[in-house]
Amino acid sequence: MNKSTGSITDNLDTEKTVGNVFADDAKMSMRNVNVFYSDKQAIKNVSLDLARNQVTALIGPSGCGKSTFLRCLNRMNDTIDICRVEGSLLLDGDDIYHKKMDPVLLRARVGMVFQKPNPFPKSIFDNVAYGPKIHGLATHKDDLEEIVVTSLQRAGLFEEVKDRLNASGTGLSGGQQQRLCIARTIAVSPEVILMDEPASALDPIATAVIEELIDELKEKYTIAIVTHSMQQAARISQTTAYFHMGNLVEVGLTDQIFTNPAHKLTENYITGRFG
Repeated sequence: MNKSTGSITDNLDTEKTVGNVFADDAKMSMRNVNVFYSDKQAIKNVSLDLARNQVTALIGPSGCGKSTFLRCLNRMNDTIDICRVEGSLLLDGDDIYHKKMDPVLLRARVGMVFQKPNPFPKSIFDNVAYGPKIHGLATHKDDLEEIVVTSLQRAGLFEEVKDRLNASGTGLSGGQQQRLCIARTIAVSPEVILMDEPASALDPIATAVIEELIDELKEKYTIAIVTHSMQQAARISQTTAYFHMGNLVEVGLTDQIFTNPAHKLTENYITGRFG
């Protein structure tokens, strides 16, 4: 395959994304998404699908827009007054920016795990129980306990904390805190999990645990992850999307992106020539 030519300063605004942005079984479909911070455009006409029960990795140099795009998917950008999102963003065919869409309920369906673990200053049990309580998912104490235990098990944390569920979540190690945050996210039965650099603050052992967990979680959830680690993207994702200066340059099967990228910009990034 001939690679698109050009330098880092290519005018990508007029180029089409290389690769197939359409998934055969899309859980979320984004078309012609533009994001502005006041008069500055951060995302430029991006179209991308998240395939059901797969991991999609968003890669690219710092400031390329991948985290901004991720935050569009559960309307976290709504919290920024100067931010404006345009385009079509669908979850199972539902417009997530429709005026009748409740952002709080949307964020229960599309959960998010952040770069730095952020457990609440509550017990381990109450961290996980918080979401089910406020969303009315458990009417009895036994139901709530079952949700907490199941969520901690799915996050691979239960065996480590089962004897201290009343201890503070902030007293756990960094890797345990991140798994607690994942348990808290899945406790409200989301359909999609967004992860923004979930292992960047962790040591290699904790990172490996998180990566194994992500591989297991995709059996039940659709996952999109922003990562600066190309090795991590190659290990855990089935689809990879490369962003550059607010543009989606290339998207495709992860193996293809890393072994035979179609665009010169993608090749330059994954071979370490810039980024």
